[in-house]
Amino acid sequence: MIPKIEKSSIAEIKAFQEGKLKETLRYLNENSPFYKRFFKEHNIQVSAIKTLEELQKIPVTTKDHLQRFNDDFICVPKTEIIDYVTTSGTLGDPVTFALTDNDLERLAYNEAISFACCGVGKEDTLQLMTTMDRRFMAGLAYFLGARKLGSGIIRVGSGIPELQWDSILKFKPTYLITVPSFLLKLIEYAQQHEIDLQNTGIKAAICIGEPIREQDFSLNILAKKIKKDWDIELFSTYASTEMSTAFNECEIHNGGHHHPELIIAEILDDNNLPVAKGEVGELTITTLGVEAMPLLRFKTGDMVQSYGESCKCGRNTLRLGPVVGRKKQMIKYKGTTLYPPAMYNILNDFSTIESYVIEIFHNELGTDEILIKIASENISEELLLLEIKDHFRAKLRVAPKIEFATPEEIEMLRFPPLSRKPVDLIDRRL
Repeated sequence: MIPKIEKSSIAEIKAFQEGKLKETLRYLNENSPFYKRFFKEHNIQVSAIKTLEELQKIPVTTKDHLQRFNDDFICVPKTEIIDYVTTSGTLGDPVTFALTDNDLERLAYNEAISFACCGVGKEDTLQLMTTMDRRFMAGLAYFLGARKLGSGIIRVGSGIPELQWDSILKFKPTYLITVPSFLLKLIEYAQQHEIDLQNTGIKAAICIGEPIREQDFSLNILAKKIKKDWDIELFSTYASTEMSTAFNECEIHNGGHHHPELIIAEILDDNNLPVAKGEVGELTITTLGVEAMPLLRFKTGDMVQSYGESCKCGRNTLRLGPVVGRKKQMIKYKGTTLYPPAMYNILNDFSTIESYVIEIFHNELGTDEILIKIASENISEELLLLEIKDHFRAKLRVAPKIEFATPEEIEMLRFPPLSRKPVDLIDRRL
């Protein structure tokens, strides 16, 4: 199930997107209170923007705009809105997004073709290990996508290994949709209860919320830990509420595929200009076909690298590599620039660490400090501390401060009230 446009030539994809861009600009100019004002303030004549390159004439939209003028982004009467979702608030106050019936249909289409990219077919059943409530878009998108594709779906929700295994053994799903670190808890439960991991019928896990690959697309330490005990295929995904679109890996595992019928993607530098080929920049998106709250040149905050060559799977679309980090979560520590995923990878290398959380704050001089709280039992804290710090120095050239805490203390930090997903980073600089 590869959409025709995704197998078209680069020139055909560009021409297609430029047609969609013109429609989007007209729609925003007629229906969006925010963008009407935005175009006027910046003397933008939308009829003069005809190519993807000319998009650069339009200033970018940021999370700050969304937070300050949230309702002004809505382009439809309230009677047309049938669903509300909110962002997770990782980098500030959550933002509300309204969706119309057509927006939900678009969301279903996106997830159906994204699942198909991971090899899911009508004959498959997916077990959903994330919430569908709390105004969470992702859980709803997975459910709608499975319906659109014709696959079965089992809505178990997050956590509770016993219930997850009860459903796996009872209903025989073929794919799991889960945060990858939770797979380690499933493996541990299976080993404790003599469940044969090699005969479960699970073919693959669609991994959300956490990275499973290095920048060269090899499996990272977390993924290797999973594969060591449970040899299932792991698919990486990247998505956000703001873009109502996903970038999923195909069977080649060389980056998340772009859906050009749904989104225009730019990779920009600090001056909001396209980065050179092969360089890391901030993903900036323009949504296509969104009715209630379209976004134009919206800076996602995610630092990524893109790949333009054709994929062996037959798609000619842009691919995104693993997220290097969130721009606002960049840390300047003792002269070294760090992003949290690099630290997660080091900590995941220690089987003796049961759980952890990273805190970032400013010291009295106003510079960045890092405190890592870890839970570990039945091991010499002194030896572990030395080993972890040595590992940090070897990989990142610096060693942060480390404190020991109980598993209960760390769980309270990782799952604050109303949280919809685990929090591995607490940024107290914001």
